[in-house]
Amino acid sequence: MESRVVDYFKLRYLLFSRQAFVSILVNQPVEAWQKLKVATCFTVSAKQVEEEVGEGTLAHANDSTEVFRRWGCTDNDIAQIFARGPSLRRSDLNQLQNKLHLLQGLGITSPDLVKIINCRPRFLKCRINNNFHERIEFFLKMFETKEVLVKAIVRNPSLLTYDFHNRVKPVISQYEEMGLTKKDLILMLISRPTLIPRSSFNDEKMEYIQKTGLSQGDRMFKYFVTIIGISRLETIRQKVANLEKFGFTEDETFALLGRSPLILTLSVDKVQRNMTFILCTLKLPAKVILNYPFLLYFNLEAVLKPRVLLSRKMEEMGLHLQIEGHSMLRALRMTEKRFLKKFVYSQPKDVADELMQFYQSAKGIKRLADTSRKKCPWGFPF
Repeated sequence: MESRVVDYFKLRYLLFSRQAFVSILVNQPVEAWQKLKVATCFTVSAKQVEEEVGEGTLAHANDSTEVFRRWGCTDNDIAQIFARGPSLRRSDLNQLQNKLHLLQGLGITSPDLVKIINCRPRFLKCRINNNFHERIEFFLKMFETKEVLVKAIVRNPSLLTYDFHNRVKPVISQYEEMGLTKKDLILMLISRPTLIPRSSFNDEKMEYIQKTGLSQGDRMFKYFVTIIGISRLETIRQKVANLEKFGFTEDETFALLGRSPLILTLSVDKVQRNMTFILCTLKLPAKVILNYPFLLYFNLEAVLKPRVLLSRKMEEMGLHLQIEGHSMLRALRMTEKRFLKKFVYSQPKDVADELMQFYQSAKGIKRLADTSRKKCPWGFPF
């Protein structure tokens, strides 16, 4: 033992982290240690090393369960990890320990690891050590703090597995050239995990961006650019054509998308159903969407239809506080709690109970033939 720890401090200085040192100490044979030795004036005892790395760490683990437990995972964490990634039970223990030490050096904890495995079951089977130090240095300069970097990795673990030189750096540079600031990129990488692997731009996409009239300083610019970047051209064309079908001109369509880019994340079916409800049930002109785009976002069965039905019920009952005209649009935009407080709980108790029972029944009405309709797997939604 004494011969293997002569150069302890020197090795700790050269290696990435304390965990990397422990990994070598546990797993590497004596021959490898001879190659790592360098001249140094520092010597420590075996007892000091054991105090540093912890009692029992130097012993070889028998299985992956023991590796995870020593790393800091609870039995519940381990059960969740194996439930999502059963193949981890048969992992190479040396490789698994090395990868876990790298993650621990970043500040990733056992709850974070559970989230990562739940998101990417094969994450620990991937080669996360490719360009690892260069990759982390690049991301630390970008995210500025390790805490934000860890948040981004937990949100999208593949940040550690994407091709660093041929994918990560070119995509980040492309968005920076288009005018996204570092702060914008951080927000977009966290909110849109598929930004790096799915981003692509061509002349047609750049034309769409120009048609909105958005500039680099506009608040919605980053949202529209990143949604266009990760969307398929065919899908963009379909969604633009779907809006124009309701009577919007090209200028009105792109002005709407510039003010509310998330409309591009809605399916064609959802937009059609909500627009049909607005035109046929609310009897409002289609262009009301230009001023009230939230009408496209709300769930038809859970929000829009129950509230409209409740307003008609209140009208039938002749209540003094009714929902009509512009107050209807305000009522549709309210949170559930505020809506009920203003229009239901403000009534006498017996009336409020009747209205609440009607409202709950209206919310329980499912879409016609919803259980039997075909599910069309379109893949990526944009």
